[in-house]
Amino acid sequence: MEKESAKNKNPLWKKLLVIIPIIAALLTAVILVKSKSGPEQKQVRETSRVMRVIEVPKVNLIPRAIGYGIAEPGIIWRAVAEVRGRVLDVHPDLKAGSLIKEGEVLLKINPVEYELSVARLQAGIDQAGADLAELEIRKQNTKSSLEIEKHSLLLAEQSLTRKQNTLKNKTISANEVDQEERSVLAQRQSVQQLDNTLKLIPSQKKALEAKLASSKAHLKQAELDLAKTVLVAPFNCRIGEVGIEQGQYLSAGQELFEAHSTAVTEIEAQFLGEQLRHLIGGNKIPPPVDMANIRKLVNIQATVRIQSGDWTIEWDARFDRIRETVDPDTRAFNIIVAVDKPYEKIIPGKRPPLTRGLFCEVELKGPPQRESIVIPRAALHEGIVFILNEENRLHPVAVTTAFVQSNMAIIESGLSGGETLIVSEPSPAITGMLVAPERDKGLEKRLLAEAGVKTVLK
Repeated sequence: MEKESAKNKNPLWKKLLVIIPIIAALLTAVILVKSKSGPEQKQVRETSRVMRVIEVPKVNLIPRAIGYGIAEPGIIWRAVAEVRGRVLDVHPDLKAGSLIKEGEVLLKINPVEYELSVARLQAGIDQAGADLAELEIRKQNTKSSLEIEKHSLLLAEQSLTRKQNTLKNKTISANEVDQEERSVLAQRQSVQQLDNTLKLIPSQKKALEAKLASSKAHLKQAELDLAKTVLVAPFNCRIGEVGIEQGQYLSAGQELFEAHSTAVTEIEAQFLGEQLRHLIGGNKIPPPVDMANIRKLVNIQATVRIQSGDWTIEWDARFDRIRETVDPDTRAFNIIVAVDKPYEKIIPGKRPPLTRGLFCEVELKGPPQRESIVIPRAALHEGIVFILNEENRLHPVAVTTAFVQSNMAIIESGLSGGETLIVSEPSPAITGMLVAPERDKGLEKRLLAEAGVKTVLK
């Protein structure tokens, strides 16, 4: 009982039993916190974006423009009957699509009517010639007769003078003198008639000569009409639509067939003014203003091509002329280019002739523009391009565009060539952004090819 009362009277040992473990736990926690190292710090790395780039080229640019048009023969001969008559003979190849050589006889019309006309007029000419010859002989005969009659008149006048003198001496009667005087008057009348006849001969000759000239003119016309009964191919051609048959009666002015020249094919293509102004220089055309001076000054080269799937055929062409009007709807200029000898180098199944109706692409090329800066059109963002600096960081540059040609833009200012241009879409475009560049050689080759540069990239 005494021991229990002693314990109750001294509770300090119970408090120590509680406090000592708590203090020990706190000390342990402090020691652990101070002795434990902090979490390992990892350095944050800057990420880079992979983008396609090219080196901005400075080239001698070939300005180009593309237009489209339909091929048409340079010459279309629409044969028309110039004389009437029945068709006697037709060329066996006078059919649509056939090729005919220059000088071949295509058609013959019955010539009998025109042969008779020629013969009749020739006879009239011969008659007029004979009349002129007869008139000349009559003229000479009249002159001779006039000379004789004049001499007779002189003799009669002399006889009259003698008799008049004799009458004064009254050795002859007055009746004899009167008779001699009547003889002189008759002789004078004869001379006058012959003289009048000679004066009429020049006018008669002119009338016969006019008749002869008229007959000769009609003969030439008849001979022309006779020649027109035979139609000959005026040039190497390909036959179009044919509207006649052998035995058919033709009237003058009737359309017969079409023939298309195989020497030249023309294509009329449309180009906008902004396409053409970079092709044509700003030099003035010297007088006289004719097509020869215009072609020389313009100095445009042309290529005509047709495409069908992966099948492409090209012909060298020449700038021929500009149409006289501008299309009122599109405000485009109509340029006509010509392809000489379009039927040469035909390869069946591979290279057809450049025939009428083919839809063609026309490419015009102007003189080279030296040291031009060209970039892909897609790399231009509203007057801004993005390049890489020496640290491969994105940097925006403001540029001025001279003009746009197909898939490329020609830069007037802002780039000098040799810069590393970003051609990927940099969205979002953050200035100073780190870029991992990948050179797009395929795009560079296409860009240079479009600029007209033939080179091999390393």
